[in-house]
Amino acid sequence: MPVTTLSAAFYITRVVIQTFLKHGSRKAKKLKDGNHTDEVPQDDILFDEAFHIVKAFIELGTQNTIESLQAFTNTHVPSPYWATVSAVCIPLSSCNQAADILIDWFGPEELKHVVGGERWWQVRGLDGIDAEWIAQKDHLDCAPVRTLGRNLSDSEEDILRMNQLETVMFYVHGGGYFWGSINTHRYQCIKYARKIKGRVFAVNYRKAPQYPWPCPLHDVLAAYIYLIDPPSGALHTPISPSKIVFAGDSAGGGLCISALTVLRDMGFPMPAGAVLISPWVDLTHSFPSVMQNTATASFCLYIELYLPISSSQDIIPEHGFLARPSTLWPMDPLSKDGRRIVPTTTNPPPEPGHTDTLKPSIKRLEEEERADIPSSGEALKTQEEMLEGRPPVRVLSDSGIGTMSDLKDEESSNSNIGSLKVEVDKKPENDCDVESWEPKPPKLLMENPNAVPLELRSQIQQYATTEQLTHPLVSPVLQGSLANLPPLYIIAGDGEVLRDEIIYLAHRAAFPKDYPTRTGVLRDGRRQKENAEKFQMPTKVHLQVFDGMCHVLTVFTFTESANYAYGAIAEFTKRVTHYKEEDNQSHSPDSQHPPLDVSSESDGLSRPQIRKPFKTKLEKAAASVHLDIGLHQHGEEAVNHEVCVNVTGLVSSSDIPSIMMIRERVDIFGKVRLMESQEELPALRVKPCEVGLIKEAPALRWLKGQEIWDKRYKRDAQKVIKRRRQLEAKAERIMKNAVEQGLIHKSSGRLEVVSSQESKVSEHKKQSSVGKVQVDRRWGPLDLENETPPPSAIAKRRDTPEALALLKKSIYHTAPATHHTVPRLKAIDALRAALDPKDDPDRPPQQSVSEQQVRATLILVHGLRMWDGLVRYFGRRTSAKASNGGKHAIDTIKSVTSGMREDARRSERTV
Repeated sequence: MPVTTLSAAFYITRVVIQTFLKHGSRKAKKLKDGNHTDEVPQDDILFDEAFHIVKAFIELGTQNTIESLQAFTNTHVPSPYWATVSAVCIPLSSCNQAADILIDWFGPEELKHVVGGERWWQVRGLDGIDAEWIAQKDHLDCAPVRTLGRNLSDSEEDILRMNQLETVMFYVHGGGYFWGSINTHRYQCIKYARKIKGRVFAVNYRKAPQYPWPCPLHDVLAAYIYLIDPPSGALHTPISPSKIVFAGDSAGGGLCISALTVLRDMGFPMPAGAVLISPWVDLTHSFPSVMQNTATASFCLYIELYLPISSSQDIIPEHGFLARPSTLWPMDPLSKDGRRIVPTTTNPPPEPGHTDTLKPSIKRLEEEERADIPSSGEALKTQEEMLEGRPPVRVLSDSGIGTMSDLKDEESSNSNIGSLKVEVDKKPENDCDVESWEPKPPKLLMENPNAVPLELRSQIQQYATTEQLTHPLVSPVLQGSLANLPPLYIIAGDGEVLRDEIIYLAHRAAFPKDYPTRTGVLRDGRRQKENAEKFQMPTKVHLQVFDGMCHVLTVFTFTESANYAYGAIAEFTKRVTHYKEEDNQSHSPDSQHPPLDVSSESDGLSRPQIRKPFKTKLEKAAASVHLDIGLHQHGEEAVNHEVCVNVTGLVSSSDIPSIMMIRERVDIFGKVRLMESQEELPALRVKPCEVGLIKEAPALRWLKGQEIWDKRYKRDAQKVIKRRRQLEAKAERIMKNAVEQGLIHKSSGRLEVVSSQESKVSEHKKQSSVGKVQVDRRWGPLDLENETPPPSAIAKRRDTPEALALLKKSIYHTAPATHHTVPRLKAIDALRAALDPKDDPDRPPQQSVSEQQVRATLILVHGLRMWDGLVRYFGRRTSAKASNGGKHAIDTIKSVTSGMREDARRSERTV
């Protein structure tokens, strides 16, 4: 059964009832044991229910096809009456500008061997990128707007009115890089717009696996270009980068940081700052929290005493984002020999923990020619033998962190990055060797050094191939440098599996010399080596880790933690966008502290305001330094490159210009305290040479779940293989009929001269066709002859319905500039289209649900709208609860004070 409102309601109702019953029993046990101090978010029944609702929905998604989950979460939902939401389409011209930036960033060699070409990722089904302007209705001026010489729709007039709002948050939604949309995150964006008293621009970027990396990054860059350099016809005025703040959650946070590094590297103006909410920045899963999910001591105690052993602190599924087989995904519905991870059959390269190179050098080709496959009777090397003479490295496991040898002595290399000499191989004389190059399967870094390493034979992540996972634009934690970026406000939940990589990323940005990049990354990437030397100015960072909270805590808008986060994000946005231009390079991260009063005007409801003791700016800074030394350095160690400010007030960079990073924890009531020293954080004990290695424990955990799915959906997988063959035959028929109808196009890279007779045919077909050639559409599915996109990319596939829809649209409706003609549908094809509910002979077929929004028929009861209603309901309940709690606290204080006074009087009488 696909993901629908009905199936979701049926699945989640059971979870709601179970959670309610279990919550009551846990709460009773906790009260019986007299445990009144170890409070966690799950103590609140509203959060407990919402947490399990979200978790159950994601688990439901893994039991269905990716297309089903994408369609549900990309269904267009009308906006609430109190907000102004105006849809726009970012045109192809802005997409082309962004593509040129990426082409220059990659360079020809990396484009060819790592990305798979420069054309395929520019192919899209729509005539641009869907996006939305969002603002609070009462923030807009109701005065008449200029007419522009034509009648404007209400939505267009709203966009013109929004020009008066200077502050712009550019929001990039999350969803594991493959699901979610501007519809799933609209309520959050509305809240941001209300908080910042500005406007939000949200982009509905293309998603994997139909449009894998770098397609989403391309769209994010195009959206930013659209903001600062509006094309002809855009209704908004050019927005200064100093008035824009990037914001993104999960995958969206990863895309934001990747986009920032591209803009920095290419010398483009960067935004005023960026908000990263639980950013996913390491797709190799090389940090401890992925397996251990270590939380605060109080939460660990709570789990041990009051939660079932199987309980999880995070909403991320245990085995990752699995999916029911479909023609789209997985690429190998039935694994070869029934095994997706097998013992290796070759000695290095690649070495354990690494993937093979996508850009073979002469040296690598020579290694391939030598016999690396053991001959008969010759034993494979163990991992220890493969890594003989190399320094110890910790390996993730369920029980803890083990040690074993690593690849090379990168610690000594990393200590002197500037002197690193990167060997540049000459281009191989025989280009055929490079053209036919196929990387060997990656080897896992094993926990047992005496074991023969395992090989990973299946693609795990939808976003990128396994060989691409260590690319710095896929896993930005591996960037050559995260310095010289605008101020960052980074949020993580202490209970989420991505916590450690987020903490590590924050420290890498603030202290580039203390946390250098793995040497192997610098050797493999010319630009990364240059960046490590060129960009060394620390980035201003404010890191906050929220106690007991899960991935993307802002989803739970009704909690005190989320309320604090929204206030802090709004304050950060206001501060960094209102700096004077001359101060732009000197603002400190403390600017993102929320104001003394974190109010909740967002819901139009009154809540108790938390006030902190007021101190002068210098007093607060001095107290913070003293406290940090006292708590974490025991008075022996000077704070020479870091100042942690444990206050809610504001400190300007003119007061303390040396502040580079603020490191804090936030409890479940929104109260701030200092984070422990760097030495105490597991994330920062990970050495640079360990980051980005593919390790045994996470891979085997994924395999365990995938094997269950393989067994459960074996029949589906068999049907998928058969269906793919049928679709390939259909694609051949489409091409044959198109040629018969007069299709003429420039083949890959060659300009073909059209004869006068063909020109006449071309003109006739153009006149009789419902489609047209779009000059700004550079490439289509027929222009990828010499390109090698990732296997899941529908641009070159012919075995999925979405790939055929893309092919038909590019032939018959909106052809790229490489097509000379746009033929008319053959009669038999027109009849088939008329009978197909997802097609139409006169209109373009519905494009991939990873790109085009779905229009629901029963919109009033759609699940996304129901979720928005639940969030608002929970918000009202929480507000009322907080208000009652405040009254109760006052009554309690009065009662206690009265009792103390009575005791004092009795004591006086006794004396």
